[in-house]
Amino acid sequence: MAELIAGLEGSLVVALKELILDFSEYDTNHVVADIEEIRRYNPQRFEMEQLTAICFEDHDRKICVGYKDHGHDEFWVRGHMPGMPLLPGVLMCEAAAQMCSYFTVKYDFLGTKMVGFGGLDEVRFRDPVFPGNRLVMVSQMLKLRRGAMVVCRFQGFVGHSLVVEGQIKGVPLPEDRLLNPASDAQH
Repeated sequence: MAELIAGLEGSLVVALKELILDFSEYDTNHVVADIEEIRRYNPQRFEMEQLTAICFEDHDRKICVGYKDHGHDEFWVRGHMPGMPLLPGVLMCEAAAQMCSYFTVKYDFLGTKMVGFGGLDEVRFRDPVFPGNRLVMVSQMLKLRRGAMVVCRFQGFVGHSLVVEGQIKGVPLPEDRLLNPASDAQH
C-alpha cells in the first residue's frame, strides 16, 4: 500500500488542486509559437530565455500554456546543487513571468511593449525539477488595469505533477529603454 501511495503522490497533489486548464485541452507537441515567435514579444536572450515554445493560447479565457525543456547543459546545473542539480525556484517564476509577458504583449492587454516583474504572491514549490525535465507552465489572467498592472495565476508541471504555483504581477516598463538600449550604458 505504501508503494501505491508513494507512486500516486504527484497525482494526488494535482487532483486536490483546481487546474487552470485540464491536461486534455493542450498538446505540448502542437507548437503555436516557437522560440523565434516568442522573441518577437520577449526581450530575454541567451541563458535567460526560459521558454522553449508556446503550445496553447486562448484569448477569450485569457489562458496560455508554454514549456521549457531543461537540458543537462543549463547554466544552473553545475552549481545548483553539485551532486543533485535542481532547477532554482526563481527560474520557475521567471518562466511563468516570461509566458505571462509574451501573452500580455502579443495581445496588447497592458498597452506596452515590455512587461516587468511587479510582484509574486502565494508561490509554492511542490516538487523538484531536474535536468532532462520539461517544465510546462499554464497561466491565466485574473486582473487587468490597462497601462498599470496585470495579475496572472500560474501552475507549473512536470508530467502531471504540480511542481510550482502562484500569482504574478506584471507592470509596464519604459518603452524608451526598450527602443534605445544604448541609453542604459550612459546611466
